[in-house]
Amino acid sequence: MQETPFCLSVGNLLSYSMSDSNSTDFTNPSTFILLGIPGLEAAHVWISIPFCAIYAIAILANFTILFIVKSEPSLHGPMYYFLCMLVVADVVLSTTVLPKMLSIFWFNSREINFGACLTQMFCLLSFSAMHSGILVAMAFDRYVAICDPLRHSTTLTNPVVAKIGLAVVLRGIMLVLPYLFLARRWPYCRTNIIPYTYCKHIAVVKLACADIRISSYYSLAVAFLVTGVDVFCIAVSYIQILRAIFSLPTKDARLKTFGTCGSHLCVILGSYIPHLFSALTERFGHNMALHFHVLMNNMYLLVPPMLNPIIYGVRSQQIRDSLLQLFTH
Repeated sequence: MQETPFCLSVGNLLSYSMSDSNSTDFTNPSTFILLGIPGLEAAHVWISIPFCAIYAIAILANFTILFIVKSEPSLHGPMYYFLCMLVVADVVLSTTVLPKMLSIFWFNSREINFGACLTQMFCLLSFSAMHSGILVAMAFDRYVAICDPLRHSTTLTNPVVAKIGLAVVLRGIMLVLPYLFLARRWPYCRTNIIPYTYCKHIAVVKLACADIRISSYYSLAVAFLVTGVDVFCIAVSYIQILRAIFSLPTKDARLKTFGTCGSHLCVILGSYIPHLFSALTERFGHNMALHFHVLMNNMYLLVPPMLNPIIYGVRSQQIRDSLLQLFTH
């Protein structure tokens, strides 16, 4: 499974700490077995085709956005810097999942060692938290641009944008590290089979033959701190934005101003609604087939990274013009 250098360094650190913990009285499995999509094993090759196409489009579209923003000086502003951060998070999320998934589908390579499993878990959880934090930063940018446009350039300077990005990254790392250390300390004596295409945190923890309530409570706390607080901050920002928009004198001015938020709103809906649906099916969909849960989790991780750059490319006039200029060259 291919990982980013940052995630690999975390995995190496965890593996090192595991090898040094000889005094512990619990055992960790050397490998886990990923089943892929249980019940649809015969269709794995066919299922891989749309997933591979989604990933290829996502990589092409996201790197096109990065190239356009880098090469076009008029796009060197806070909104597009935050967009580049979102693009990087999307690429890492999809790249963390898909290579191992394809190795299962194509080569029946189901084994994943314990350190690699923790590394994959870290990347998925931390970059998901970063993704949510970036959406909050983008909402703040839209709030300042619309509610206080004269101070936008002095409020969101490059150093301020860099500090916001650093805070988002540190929050994602610090909130996720306890997941890994809790997962590493549980004894796994039931089975080493994970009925997913990747190391989903709840699926790994459920294999432990110990009281995992502390892990469950921490997961709920992080879900509230990340998703709950972030959605609240975004909602407050857009309430203020809507108040400013409705105070404009003409309908054309209101539509034009609201249009600058259209891309961000579409990305928010495309990120949080699938996440909410996935969480609800995990909690209440006990009668649903397991392969439905697995497919929904994979779609939640792979489809938004493909759609987000397309949404911004279609709705942003500056990106459309830069893309057209690139192709005409």
